[in-house]
Amino acid sequence: MKLGSLKSPQSLDGVLCVISQDNKTAVKATQAASCLREALEQWKDKEPLLKKLYADLNAGKAEEAFAVRPSDFHSALPRTWLFADGSAFIYHIKLVRMARKAPLPETLETVPLMYQGECGQFLAPTEDIPQRDFAHGTDFEGEVGVITDFVPMGVTPEHALKYIRLVVLINDVSLRGLIPEELAAGFGFFQSKPASALSPFAVTIDELGEAWQNGRLHLPLHVNYNGQFFGKANAGAMHFHFGQLIAHAAKTRNLAAGSVIGSGTVSNDSHDRGSSCLAEKRMIEQIETGAIKTSFMKSGDTVDMEMFNEQGQSIFGKISQKVKIV
Repeated sequence: MKLGSLKSPQSLDGVLCVISQDNKTAVKATQAASCLREALEQWKDKEPLLKKLYADLNAGKAEEAFAVRPSDFHSALPRTWLFADGSAFIYHIKLVRMARKAPLPETLETVPLMYQGECGQFLAPTEDIPQRDFAHGTDFEGEVGVITDFVPMGVTPEHALKYIRLVVLINDVSLRGLIPEELAAGFGFFQSKPASALSPFAVTIDELGEAWQNGRLHLPLHVNYNGQFFGKANAGAMHFHFGQLIAHAAKTRNLAAGSVIGSGTVSNDSHDRGSSCLAEKRMIEQIETGAIKTSFMKSGDTVDMEMFNEQGQSIFGKISQKVKIV
């Protein structure tokens, strides 16, 4: 099942829609819930209604179906209660720590890193990334994320996987120029982590088939930067799986239905697969050539992120954003 949120002047949460498997048509699902956040909070009751509508839409039987236009959609979940972003790709951690000359944590392979990000306003997947100052070092970070049901405090990593309701892509926007000072103060991230964007469509795990294994999505994340290939790192290389990330977030608190848990930047140690953020590419340039050649994002720069199934179909729709000075 694929779900999305149609933009609406009446609601910051948008209007809940069911999206066809081929991403070409959609239908409003207001008979089930007004918005996706509401559906997640009542998932047991709403899921059968949404599944029926999804089946009808794919069979060409849904009344009032309409053509999908990407600019009409918010992030799949426009706002929610929690965005907890992990860092589950060890190679990414090593590169970014090297870039800012910071030591690796002693618990690198045993305890996930995680920060709490902006969740009250995700950027739409086609919305401009606002930039105030080039010195802020605007960067994109391509990630996979999951959206949970209510998760009880103290859940085990294995049991935590049962609370995953939807999967999305994330562009976790980072301001690299602000990170070192914030972390040096011992109380970051905050200013260095502005609003991020989710993919236009969120999918249930059954849509992913055999690509979903052991709490990980084993598919490459395709990233283009300014219209050129930038990376195709495989998201299956997560050191910590999503159950471990959810359990880490829920160690001392319940997680509200609709919580978004991010994987961290998708990263592989094979450089021919490219990267999913500029900070990694810059560090690889430093390692391989002795000099950084790639700058951080400037006004007008664009980034596209997308993931495809084995049939070549876009699973989550495309995140396609441009940097704009504000």
